[in-house]
Amino acid sequence: MKWAILGGGLTGITLARLLAEMGEEVVVLERDAEIGGLCRSRSQEGFTFDIGGSHIIFSRDQEVLSFMRDVLGDNRDERHRNTKIFYKGNFVRYPFENGLSDLPKEDCFFCINEYIRTLIAVEKGEIAPPENFREWIYYTFGRGIAELYMVPYNEKIWNYPAEKMSMHWVDGRIPRPPVEDIVKSAIGIETEGYTHQAVFSYPVHGGIEALVRAMAGPVEDAIVTGFEVKSVRPEGDRVIVSNGVESIEADRCVSTIPIQHLLSCMNDVPAACREACEWLRYNSLICACIGIEGDIPDYSWLYVPQTELGLFNRISFPSNYSTKVAPGGCSSILAEITCNEGDAISTLSDDEVVAQVVEGLVNMGLIESAERVVYHAVEREEFAYVVYDLEYLDNVEAVRTYIRDQGIDLVGRFAEFEYLNMDACIRRAFDFVKAL
Repeated sequence: MKWAILGGGLTGITLARLLAEMGEEVVVLERDAEIGGLCRSRSQEGFTFDIGGSHIIFSRDQEVLSFMRDVLGDNRDERHRNTKIFYKGNFVRYPFENGLSDLPKEDCFFCINEYIRTLIAVEKGEIAPPENFREWIYYTFGRGIAELYMVPYNEKIWNYPAEKMSMHWVDGRIPRPPVEDIVKSAIGIETEGYTHQAVFSYPVHGGIEALVRAMAGPVEDAIVTGFEVKSVRPEGDRVIVSNGVESIEADRCVSTIPIQHLLSCMNDVPAACREACEWLRYNSLICACIGIEGDIPDYSWLYVPQTELGLFNRISFPSNYSTKVAPGGCSSILAEITCNEGDAISTLSDDEVVAQVVEGLVNMGLIESAERVVYHAVEREEFAYVVYDLEYLDNVEAVRTYIRDQGIDLVGRFAEFEYLNMDACIRRAFDFVKAL
């Protein structure tokens, strides 16, 4: 059987490899000149940065984790996570609820007091069950943790009001902290949250793109780059995929490209389906890649909820993941900013983005002055994060159902239009192939 796989990102390449291992014929059709999608990396002047935001290799899923590690082979190093939240000039232990003793005393009391008050009120049935993401934050963490960190950070990264977001996605992604951990953290007894990422891997050479390229090794000859899909047409028991010049015929078609792009390639789509697709929300991403002369603090990444420090919500330190992603005597910092097309953030020039980021790094004490910057670049990705608004479930189901009824399979982050990490994308590919 011949498979046409739309998109050569992590999911598409994983699918191609797994299907080829089953003896299937595959062709991967990738719009860009290079594979990788959000897992691409740029290397220039001795620096390597992941252009779709900071990526690390970790997972609770041992099958997927072993697969990623095996694929990388010797091109892999391990690090112990050292992650902080920058709050009022302090580097607070991550996750926030595990670092309460790092807060000013009045803020620590506010968090622990409101957490306990909320816990008791919930047990007594005095607080109604939450109906949106904002209410879930207050219901789970109490007013202190909610107002000092969880709400401002999430509204910064999602670029969307928390009360307008669904809460269906939080279970499993945002763990509920054990009561004893909250109490311990408030009095200074060290606790560890998000333990599944406490130790993570990263490629020694090539950035996160090295993972996709290693995975693509056995199917390199089946990958066609520079092929922008413009038409997908079921025809009998076959599917015809065209870029407007060349057509490829396959028995099955599986799409890993954004669902919005796929729908625009299909004919006679019902108006209700198109309207549902138009309502699906997502964020775009701006990454500022900063090369620094000299050393930087030994952090893995930082979360930055405060807006006065800059637009960036997360700062990572790639040269602390691998010693081979920056020139000798230099270090690297990657700042991530979410935006939406047409908003004030999206219209900033590259120079304005870099200037604001560097100013924020200086104000946070991460670098002494702008004079230490020896390299900078800006990368922009249209599709970065799926935003779960209150109408998401109805709209996404309408679009998915229509496309699958046309005989086209959907696998991956923006094909299924679901906020999936790298390991979850690979798991979806595994499950799809196993179900065959």
